[in-house]
Amino acid sequence: MDIKAFLQGVKDGSIPFEQAEQMLLKMPYEDLGFAKLDHHRGLRGGFNEVIFGQGKTPEQLGTIFAHFASQDKCVLATRCTLAHYEQVQNVCPDAKFDPVSKTIVLSTTQPDTGCIAVCTAGTSDMPVAEEAAQTAEFFGSRVCRFYDVGVAGIHRLFSKLEDIRKANCIIAVAGMEGALPGVLAGLVDKPVIALPTSVGYGANFGGLSALLTMLNSCAEGIGVVNIDNGFGAGYLATQINRLAEGKR
Repeated sequence: MDIKAFLQGVKDGSIPFEQAEQMLLKMPYEDLGFAKLDHHRGLRGGFNEVIFGQGKTPEQLGTIFAHFASQDKCVLATRCTLAHYEQVQNVCPDAKFDPVSKTIVLSTTQPDTGCIAVCTAGTSDMPVAEEAAQTAEFFGSRVCRFYDVGVAGIHRLFSKLEDIRKANCIIAVAGMEGALPGVLAGLVDKPVIALPTSVGYGANFGGLSALLTMLNSCAEGIGVVNIDNGFGAGYLATQINRLAEGKR
C-alpha cells in the first residue's frame, strides 16, 4: 500500500489501529528467511524494489511475488525463466511473462510519461534492449523502439534520427565493437545511456570490447552501464525522463 493511502486510512478510521500496527511491523522490510523484502524502497527512492530472478528457485520467486502483491504493490522481476513464471502464475494469475526480455511483470499502470528511445545496433541485442524497455515501461515511461540501426548500415539510423531526437533520453544498445552510442551522442542533444551487450565473436570478450569502446568515446553526453545490464539502463533512463517531464 502507498504510504499516503496508509496514513489517510489510519486518519479516517478505515484502517483499524490493530491492523495498522501489524502493517507497520512489516513496512520497513519483511523477513522471509531467504529474502528481506524492502517495502520502503519506493518511499526512499521513488521506485519499488525489483526482483532479480536469476539464482532464485521458482518457489522463492512465487513467494516473493505473493508477499509484494499482498501489499498491493506492482512487481517486476528480471532474468526469469518459464519455470519461474509458472510458479508466479499460481499466486498472481495476472502476472505477464515476456520471453524475450525474460521479465515477469505484475502491474496495472500504463506507461505514459515522456519518451525514452531504445535503439539497438542489431537484432541480436534485442533481449537486453527489451529488459531496458520493459523496465522503463514498468516505471511509467513511454518507450519508442528503434531496433537494428547499427553502424554497419548507418543509413538505417539516419532514417529514424528525427524521431529519436524527440525522446528525453536515449538508450543505445550494442555488442561487437559497441560504436552505436558514440555515433548517436554526436547527432543528438539528449543524454545517451550506453548499454554494452555480450553479443559478438571471440575478441569481443563477452562484451568487454563494447564496454571499453563506450567508456572511451570522445562524444559528449554519454553514461555507460554494465554489460547486459538492461535493468540499470531502463531505471536510469526513467529517472532522466521524469526530471525532463517535471521541468515541462
